[in-house]
Amino acid sequence: MRDRGFESCRRPAQQGFTLIELMIVITIVALAAAAVVLVMPDPRGRVRDDAERFAARARAAHDAAIVGARPVSVWVTPGGYGFDERAGSGWQAISDKPLRVTQWGKGIEAAPSGAGGRDRVVFDPTGMADRPLTVDLRREGQAVRVSIGTNGAVHIGG
Repeated sequence: MRDRGFESCRRPAQQGFTLIELMIVITIVALAAAAVVLVMPDPRGRVRDDAERFAARARAAHDAAIVGARPVSVWVTPGGYGFDERAGSGWQAISDKPLRVTQWGKGIEAAPSGAGGRDRVVFDPTGMADRPLTVDLRREGQAVRVSIGTNGAVHIGG
């Protein structure tokens, strides 16, 4: 091939990577893995997510009381919450999907403001609540408070 102006492209065989090169690559991979682990969300979800979900459903119950022209209640326990509507002389659980009985997220401790571990607030057909309600949600140092005012407004804070 030399006679046609081409030279061999063969290079002598390399002996492999040096120890320093391997250590640098391993360090970069370890730093990247640590960064990924630190930014991964908690698989259980955030406490604030549960608070926002509860607040949205409480607002939906408020709106259902106005639209349906009937009292609708929100009850809260340390284990979960649910919604009832007035049917005749008693309360009947709402079975529609957004207002079904729901458990708090895994590991969340809920503390309703009422005594006995169960609290209830009733929205009348004008959307006013019979009394205020505060629910504190906690898990491993995270805490969020959801408040329902007597005017029917639902707020998330803290």
